[in-house]
Amino acid sequence: MGNQDSYAVKVRTDEASLWKGNSPPLDSLDIELTERCNNNCIHCYINLPATDLNARQRELSTKEIQEILQEAASLGCLTIKFTGGEPLLRTDFEDLYIFARKLGLRVILLTNATLITPALVEVFASIPPLEPIEVTLYGMHKSSYEAVTRVSGSFEATRQGIDLLLKKKIHFVVKGVFLQQNREEIDEFESWAATIPYTDTIPSYSLFFDLRARRDSEQKNRLIKGLRLSPEEVVTFFFRRREQYFKEMRKFCSQFAKPSRRDIFSCGAGMRNGCVDAYGHLQLCMLLRHPATVYDLKKGSLKDALTNFFPEIRMMKAENPDYLNRCARCFLHGLCEQCPARSWMEHGALDTPIEYHCKIAHAQATALGLLEEGEWAWQIDDWEERIRNFSDGRLACPKISHPVAGSCTTG
Repeated sequence: MGNQDSYAVKVRTDEASLWKGNSPPLDSLDIELTERCNNNCIHCYINLPATDLNARQRELSTKEIQEILQEAASLGCLTIKFTGGEPLLRTDFEDLYIFARKLGLRVILLTNATLITPALVEVFASIPPLEPIEVTLYGMHKSSYEAVTRVSGSFEATRQGIDLLLKKKIHFVVKGVFLQQNREEIDEFESWAATIPYTDTIPSYSLFFDLRARRDSEQKNRLIKGLRLSPEEVVTFFFRRREQYFKEMRKFCSQFAKPSRRDIFSCGAGMRNGCVDAYGHLQLCMLLRHPATVYDLKKGSLKDALTNFFPEIRMMKAENPDYLNRCARCFLHGLCEQCPARSWMEHGALDTPIEYHCKIAHAQATALGLLEEGEWAWQIDDWEERIRNFSDGRLACPKISHPVAGSCTTG
């Protein structure tokens, strides 16, 4: 196609390298455009100040990001996620967005919406991202919202950004964060979210707050730990839609509830995806920043990382005796948020059990009827039978009596 403004190029399928040989090594790629953010959220595991000059100077250049996008497309990548920090802080965001779309990539944008402008929504309207923009909302009112973001004026800026998206009919979804500051507003939030056009699901929430990904601030980690829900509160939050929760968990447990054995990596991280941080390091996922698992794209390529480096990392086995005696034998592995990335953030290692996530997984399993009070999942021999009975609906749905504050109570 000769038009230089076209966003697709016609090629013969028998001549396109994309279709030759094995399936493409890359399905999707996350690109963290910056760690800087114009908010200062109390729970954030990564944010740096928007004015952090050192961080800005270290960030990938426009050209470097474009080269990564080009290679991703050549490897068969179909979807790019632009995230941060706040990705709209990048003055070249519009250029990067258009560049990605001209490559034929679908774009997912994660944003707090405070920096969405009339000019930017015009770009989205004329060149749709093909995936809904994801906006995180921290509260339904100025007091609750800014108690989380700690930035005056951020509530009004976010609502203005959302209004611009609505006015131009740009598809977006909203996500929530369940905190003490906004827990009384959950019903209000979900009722409002249901009024957004093209929204047909309940908003997702951040519940399990991760520690600092760079392990850079023990003070911030103490704050984050203080925000975490208790296991009882987590269970009650899930049980607020009891029947739907059980339906989803029966299907989930039938597929994913089983011990991990010695494998550290049991998820799909780094198999046909990855995350590029703001400085050019390729990670298996957005959270995992252990130096031994990070690939420097300035010294190599996406293809080399995906075909050589990542497969070796994924072969790593656990060595920590505590992990081998507990996590490796625990059939709640699929329910538990324990993973090498979170182990790194909590302990500086890839295979150290995380007590907080262990307690939550056991509380969930007990509430679902998979465990009796006081049982430890790694000591259960008949776990396969229990999973079958649960997945087939032969275990009755128990009731709980641990309501959290506000609207998140069971009926």
